[in-house]
Amino acid sequence: MKTILNVKVDSEEKEKAKQIAMEMGVPLSTIINAQLREFIRTREFSVKLEPTLKPAVEKEILRRIEEYHKNPKSAYSFKSASEAIKFLRGK
Repeated sequence: MKTILNVKVDSEEKEKAKQIAMEMGVPLSTIINAQLREFIRTREFSVKLEPTLKPAVEKEILRRIEEYHKNPKSAYSFKSASEAIKFLRGK
């Protein structure tokens, strides 16, 4: 059985969250329900002051930094942000 949960939230935060959920292709209620299920399952919640990277992404960044320091001349160089974006979209 479904029920309605009324929660007061900052309207700007709600809109930002709604937009991100839309980009992911799911309604905001799906995100909220998933978070509630996780809270029930683990009986905990966490608050982080700064965003953190996924471990795989952090590992790849560290690998590329190490690679760069071994041979800085092999690194890609771009004259503008749009040039870098074109390069990234091409891969």
